[in-house]
Amino acid sequence: MKHRVDPGAVHVLALGRAANQPPFELGTANEARAAYDAGCPILQDDRELVAAIENRTIAGTVGPIPLRIYRGVGAPIADAPALLYLHGGGWVVGTLESHDEICRWFANIGACIVFCPDYRLAPEHKFPAGLEDCVSALAHVVEQASWLGIDPDRIAVAGDSAGGNLAAVLSLLSRDGAARKISAQLLLYPNTDARQTADSYVRFSEGYGLTTSTMRWFRDHYIRDAADVGDWRVSPLIVENVAGVPPAFIAIAGHDILADEGEAYARRLAEAGIPLILRRWQDQIHGFVSMGRHISAARRAVEEAVAGWSSLVDHAD
Repeated sequence: MKHRVDPGAVHVLALGRAANQPPFELGTANEARAAYDAGCPILQDDRELVAAIENRTIAGTVGPIPLRIYRGVGAPIADAPALLYLHGGGWVVGTLESHDEICRWFANIGACIVFCPDYRLAPEHKFPAGLEDCVSALAHVVEQASWLGIDPDRIAVAGDSAGGNLAAVLSLLSRDGAARKISAQLLLYPNTDARQTADSYVRFSEGYGLTTSTMRWFRDHYIRDAADVGDWRVSPLIVENVAGVPPAFIAIAGHDILADEGEAYARRLAEAGIPLILRRWQDQIHGFVSMGRHISAARRAVEEAVAGWSSLVDHAD
């Protein structure tokens, strides 16, 4: 069945056409970052108030990592649930500011503490630099759990798009003991297959926001060489075995080049018996959760992710 595109998403796409900006792949990474940052206030709504925000710096493997901490309204002082949020942006664009809205929503809706690392970006820092920063951020949250007032058994990881890729990989590393324990993974339209051969790359190649050519540009900036495409830490869909990974909530946007690989990853988890909640937003486009000014489903998607997180953790208990 063919689904119509949500009217809010149609409006966002019209705004993009009216702006008449060249696609990212025709410019430099810094030009893409400037354009992306300029577009965020147009797409995102006014910021919700949270109980507290703190910016700090933590130690990484090769240097300091900026980390923003959000305490949601109603988050308990001790034994609070915690969420490590990994922002999207094709591993090339995106900042703490670009995903501030999503982090505030997660913090308030989940009455939890959200940690968002400003991990290193490509092409200046290619794979696995950004992933290494995410591993360091998770280690910090776990090691400082008592001091931070966190329940170490209720630490989840989440991310959108490329951040969903990093969250999925971090969950696999957690299973294998290469990263600290994770109770759940919340993946919003995740990138799971750098081969980029799924049919959705053809169905939605143009006209729905993220294009096939832009996604190829992102990937080629991220990887060191073609061999990285076959590394499961870049393409978690092709990992040999997904058994034992944390329970997952996966949100799919129906009109998205990443739709099929998100569905494929969900199938692999389900076939392995991993507790899974799969939510299909059939009328949405890639990145819709970052478009709250125009798309009412944006905040609802976070509400469903938080409800899924709670359900998955309770089920595991």
